Amino acid sequence: MGEAKRITANLPAALLEEACEATGKGITETLIYGLTLVRRSRAVSKAEALKGRLRIDVDLESSRERADH
Repeated sequence: MGEAKRITANLPAALLEEACEATGKGITETLIYGLTLVRRSRAVSKAEALKGRLRIDVDLESSRERADH
């Protein structure tokens, strides 16, 4: 994790409690986990947008031969 930033946020208490119960972690760890999921979902969305647009030509046999050496 990089540089930490202290924040003040007004969060729904029930939502925060439920999230902490779901993760089994404290508030900070739960918020970090949630933010990580948001970041990952964005990356997945970007990858899905590329689906069918990229043409990748890979010679598997050649690739396997290089891996053996």
